[in-house]
Amino acid sequence: MIRIDPHPCPRTPSLILRTGRDPEEDRVHETAQARVPAQRQKVLRHSVRGQVLDALRAALIDGELVPGEIYSGPALGERFGVSATPVREAMQQLAVEGAVECLPNRGFRVLSRTPKELAELAEVRALLEVPVMIRLARTVPAATWEALRPAAAATAEAAAAGDLPGYAAADRDFHRAVLRLAGNEQLVQVAEELHRRAQWPLPGAPRVRRADLVADAAEHSALLEALIARDLPVVESLVREHFAGSPA
Repeated sequence: MIRIDPHPCPRTPSLILRTGRDPEEDRVHETAQARVPAQRQKVLRHSVRGQVLDALRAALIDGELVPGEIYSGPALGERFGVSATPVREAMQQLAVEGAVECLPNRGFRVLSRTPKELAELAEVRALLEVPVMIRLARTVPAATWEALRPAAAATAEAAAAGDLPGYAAADRDFHRAVLRLAGNEQLVQVAEELHRRAQWPLPGAPRVRRADLVADAAEHSALLEALIARDLPVVESLVREHFAGSPA
């Protein structure tokens, strides 16, 4: 049995629902348990809900929480070695974010995405972020942009390792760091929510290739160079292309 004591936290749990005790339900539960991927990292006791939420978000990005499938708090909690409560709380947050829907007395169903939805998210992100980045390019000193090089490097490292959930997190960190320079925390929060939603894959989509992640990460460094040089046409072009073709 996988435990969270003192450090478990699978990055990507996957499990179908478990309910009562009749033989047919027990058979379904045992079959579902066999589909749960091996645990990759441990969860610390403190902030269990937050770590379970991070693991479930990573599972969404990695495609191991499957659109259309139903997942129950007790069954997932069993695999984490925790009670169902922190799992349910984490799933409820994912429902707020639009990733799952609550099914009373059954669990949570992962919602499907469509190409149209992803295209709309990319368009809205561009409408929000492109004007801000152009304004920042005119006003932010080069030394401030230089300080963001470690954030860009973190995306390159995750991309080189083929770590899709790690890349998604580093990509959000980079964009958050850039937007925070505008001094508008509401903008940062709205943009990050849109960014997170844009990272959920389409149903049945092939896993993002490492080469695509590496190319996407390289755009961060190129953007920094353009921002340092205050090359506004290049900044605008790079940002728009980044949103249009980003794999994460």
